[in-house]
Order: sequence, then structure tokens, then C-alpha cells
Amino acid sequence: MACSPQESTSSLPDLHPPVAEITPYEITSKHGDKRIDNYYWLNDRENPKVIDYLTAENQYLDTMMAHTKGFQEKLFNEMRSRIKEDDSSVPYKLDDYYYYSRYVEGGEYPIYARKKGSLDAPEEIIMDGNELGKGKSFLSFWTSISPDHNLAAIIMDTVGRNFYTVMIKDLRTGEMLLDQIENIRSNAVWTNDNKSFYYSIPDMKTLRNYQIKRHILGEYATQDEVVFEEKDQTLSCGVEKTKSKKYIIIGSGRTDASYAMYLDADNPGKPKLINPVQDNVQYSVDHAGGDKFYIYTNRDAVNYRLVEAPISNPEIGTWKDVIPHRSDIFLESVDYFKDYLAIQETKEGLANIRIIKTADNSEHQMEFEEPAYYAGLGYNPAFDTKILRYSYTSLTTPNSTYDYNMESREKTLMKEQPVLGDFNKENYQTERIMVPARDGKRIPMSIVYRKDTFKKDGSSPGWIYSYGSYGSSTESAFSSTRLSLLDRGFVYAIAHIRGGQEMGGEWYEDGKMMNKKNTFFDFIDCSKWLQDNNYVAKDKLFASGGSAGGLLMGAVTNMAPEVYRGVISQVAFVDVITTMEDETIPLTTFEWMEWGNPNIKEQYDYMMSYSPYDNLEAKDYPHLLLTTGLHDSQVQYWEPAKYVAKLRTLKTDNNKLFLYTNMDAGHGGASGRFESLKELAREYAFVFDILGINE
Repeated sequence: MACSPQESTSSLPDLHPPVAEITPYEITSKHGDKRIDNYYWLNDRENPKVIDYLTAENQYLDTMMAHTKGFQEKLFNEMRSRIKEDDSSVPYKLDDYYYYSRYVEGGEYPIYARKKGSLDAPEEIIMDGNELGKGKSFLSFWTSISPDHNLAAIIMDTVGRNFYTVMIKDLRTGEMLLDQIENIRSNAVWTNDNKSFYYSIPDMKTLRNYQIKRHILGEYATQDEVVFEEKDQTLSCGVEKTKSKKYIIIGSGRTDASYAMYLDADNPGKPKLINPVQDNVQYSVDHAGGDKFYIYTNRDAVNYRLVEAPISNPEIGTWKDVIPHRSDIFLESVDYFKDYLAIQETKEGLANIRIIKTADNSEHQMEFEEPAYYAGLGYNPAFDTKILRYSYTSLTTPNSTYDYNMESREKTLMKEQPVLGDFNKENYQTERIMVPARDGKRIPMSIVYRKDTFKKDGSSPGWIYSYGSYGSSTESAFSSTRLSLLDRGFVYAIAHIRGGQEMGGEWYEDGKMMNKKNTFFDFIDCSKWLQDNNYVAKDKLFASGGSAGGLLMGAVTNMAPEVYRGVISQVAFVDVITTMEDETIPLTTFEWMEWGNPNIKEQYDYMMSYSPYDNLEAKDYPHLLLTTGLHDSQVQYWEPAKYVAKLRTLKTDNNKLFLYTNMDAGHGGASGRFESLKELAREYAFVFDILGINE
């Protein structure tokens, strides 16, 4: 048996947890270092014993939290009640059509729709996700519309492993064409003649996108031409279209480097190279009309810069600065219009949007007033327009969509996401603190709490969250579900730690590879600051993170377990060495420049020094809840499963240790806007139960 037999009654509060079999498996590194992994056998999802073990863990969790079931239901209904169920997005105009998505009351999935000529015109349904999802335990989908607006590629995953099937719908007749392509991992990028599209496919073992193919409508998918194959195992390729719609860009990259090629979208031929790949050089390409490309790059610019280059000769030697590198401002992204450039920048961790008129290079900047917020460029598919759509949110302001006239400088609030019930943003307070880290760096931290329950006396419960990898910045964004914490007296904090890019390109560099421990130290230092400055009680701080943020949770739990009362670690990347050594699984070769290459002794030793699974030891740990998905293709389910199994044999405390595996989902957890709330309600109930909060 994979685990000890369990009684299925919920009347046994002293129920013993499942015990995974110990089957020693020796792993020898290229440096001669030997490790014994007693739970390596858990990596076979086809093994019935593995499924038995995961099921037993789920049953154990259900039994031990059975007394919270009513509270979980209350939390679920509470969070759901804040959602406007018959909601819709703000339509965007493209050519003669207005496109939008909407939900119906009770519907789990969006309905993609459009109207022609006017918002008063009859609605045309592109695809109803609720119909598409009938009888399916999981659904993730979106659409890609052909340039003439007559066809829609429906791109969907019904398992959760990010393998998508493409189907084509004729929007004139409502009929589905016979074309069907399976196991793609990208969007469908149309050629301008509406007769074909490009897509990327993965190596089915490593999941690295290694080929770009072209599908011609009416032909069998087996006939699809391979337009490009990426033979470098450290690189993954994708495809997109320029803003002008004139070119198709094939890009290939890894965490530290990328390169691009281009095709004429009117007359596709062989891809033409922009510049070959170079270590530590990232660049992406766009086109906004005329005879030049815009290139966004970190070459000689850790905070990125924007250059232009002639299409006839876009080699590096021809690059000319449009937005030069600045040491104090991080250039996040640029959107291109016929007469304007819209620029998203970050200074000292706060986002700004700047507008440049290309005719005369005159510019102006938009201002935002809250101490902690996020403002970002929205979806702007139209090219010949003066209207910029952008989004704004803060820890107290719901997600808001604005239209901004780049000429008149007038902004119009198109929609603030409704929060039903008695929500009033004036009841909440947000702060932004610069926390001194142990090495002298100052770490931004965003904090929010309810004004009438917060007392700065060190008595409040707290929750701190972060991610801190891949240069991904954690936004100070609103969450209606978070109100269930704040309204029960919690202080909620987001630590903008190194490994993200909140403070610029160097912030990322200082939190990756051989600097990765800075990510963990920053999080611990922010956590202690909350306690030392009386925002949070020393025995009531909880932490959470997912994926690479799960690595963060595993590392800080090993390094400073006494700081946290409890930790929630979602789809956690915790077995760093084993994963990085196995070149046949995802998160490996093309991520060596994020974590390290285990074939290099110095990097192997450094990763080994913090790998959560390898550094578990006999000591007290906080209460722990780990979650995963059986079909996760990014962080395989066996990492958190092995972590829990091993920790059970080592920890010296009586605190809770739970593993929940969603047997029908992947990296993102449950699909559907309501089903995912049930998972969140379970996590909240786990925390509230520890504190004795039951209503």
C-alpha cells in the first residue's frame, strides 16, 4: 500500500495522517554528490499507488477540517456575493466591430461576443464558455479573430496541462470548420489573407515550445509546415503579430536572453533574423508603420530602453535610441499608435504612464495619487486612434478601466469593477513602506487594513504575500476576496522583494541565480518589520505564495520558521535540484539562467543550500497547507507531495500539515470563477481555524 489505511469517518479528530512508503532512490550528481530521495516514486501519476496516496491526503484534509465545512460554505457565499454575476467587460473597438466578454448569472465561464457598427446593434455570440464547458471538469479558453472578422480560432484546454486544441468557427454561419489542431501552446496568429495562421507546439516531454507551424485552412493538421524549429534546448519559441498588423514576429528566448525573426503577414516567406541570440540580452520587436522596427531591449540597459532600426538592416549597429536607458526609471512596456507612443514606466516601485507624440516628440505624463497602486497599459488593438485604454487599481480601489484621449488629455472612467454588498473603499487604509533589509537595501512593501479594526499595538493578525522571481513584479492590486480577511481584522501586506522588477532591472538581477537568497531574506525582513513595528502580532503572521512563490514559502519556512504562525504554499516549486537536473521535464534547461545550472558545481552547491525539499530538518515548523494540481505541467504535483511526505517524518511540532491535490486541474487550480473560490475558502478557513475564528 502507498499509505496506511484510513477510516472515512469525520469523528476522529486524532486521525493519523497518511504515511507514504519509503523507497530509497539514489541520485548522483555530475559532481559525485549522492542524495537519497525516499519519495521519488511519487513522480509516476500513472501508478495507482500514487493516486491512492494523493487521495488519502485529500481525505485526511477533509476529515481534519470537517468542522470548518459550514464556515467554508459561509466564506464561499460571502466572496461570491461580492461578485456581479451578470457582468461584462468594457467593449473595445476594432475596425467596424465592438468586442467584449460577459458573464451570465450562475455562469462559470465567459461568453465572448461582439456587435457590428454600434453598441446598439444585435449581439453576435462568438463562443459561449458555459456551453463549451458542459460536462468538463476543467476549461480554459480564448479566441483569436481573423483580420476580416469572419473566422474565430477557439483555443481551449480541458485538462489543465496547458495543451490546447484549436478549432475554427465561421462567424458568418455559426458552423465549425473541419480544421482541428491538438496540443498547441500558443495563440493562433493569422496571416492577412485570412487563409492561414501560425502557432507553436511543445516537445511533449519537456513542454519546451520548439516549433512554429503554419496551418492552411482546409488542410489536415498533419500537413502543417514547420516554419521554424528551435534546436537550442535552453530556448522556447512563440509567435505574435506587430501592432501595425504588417509583420508576424517569431521570438525565442529563455529567462536571460531572447532573439526574434520576422515574416511579412501579407506574403509570408522564410523568417528573417533581426539579431542572433546573445547571453544576457533580451529584445522584442514591434512595428508601427513606415520603414523601421521598434526594439525594446536591455542591451547596455539594465532598466531597458527603446530603439529603432531600419527594416532593411535591423542589426545592432543600426540601433538608434528612441527612449534611452535611465538608471532611476525602469521601462516596463511600450504600446504603439499611428501618432503616439504610450509608455509604462516604474520609478521607485510605482508605475507611471507617459505619452509621446511622434510627430514632434512632445510628451506628457499622467499622475496617480494613492501611496500604493498599479497603473498599466490596457488592451489597445486599434492602431489609428487617439484613445488609450489603461487600467488602474490599488489595495483599496477596485480594478478600473479608463479611456484616455492622448491629444486632449481627457480621461474617462469606463468601468470600476463593481463590488456588491456594503463595500466602501473609504473604510480601508493603504500604506507604502520602505523596509530596510539586512544588507541595507530598502524593500517596498504595500499594506492595507480596515481603519475601524486596526490598532497599531501588535495585536492584529497578518498575512504577507510575495512572488519574487522571473522579474515578475507583484502589483498592489485590489481583491474583493481579500475583504474577507480585512473585515476580520487582518493586516495584509505585499512585499515587493528582489527577484521581481518593481525597482528596476537590477532588482531582478539581485534576486536570481547566485543572488537568489536575497529574495528570501527580503521576505523575512519584511515579515519581521510588520511584527517589530506593531502592525502584526508576533504569533499571528501568516504567509502565502505560489509556484516560484511556493519556493519562497519553502525557503523562508526552513530559514525562519519561528516568524510565521502558518504558511500556505500553492503549486510549490520546492525540489529545486532534482528538477533542474532532469532535462526531460519542464522548468529545466531554459530556466537554468533563473536558478542555476546544476552541471556547474558552484551553482549546484548554491541551489542545494536553499532547496526547500533538501533542507527540511528535524525542528518545529509552522502550520502548513500545500496545494497542487495533478495535471500541473509547470510545477509537477510530486514536488509538494514529496515535500509533505518527507516533512511528516522530520517535524517535531504538533502543528497542522496538509496537502490538497486538485485531481482535475493544473497549475492555475480550479477553472471557473466560482469553483476557484471554493479553494480560496478552504485556505482562508485553514488560517481562521488556527486563530479560533469561526464566523
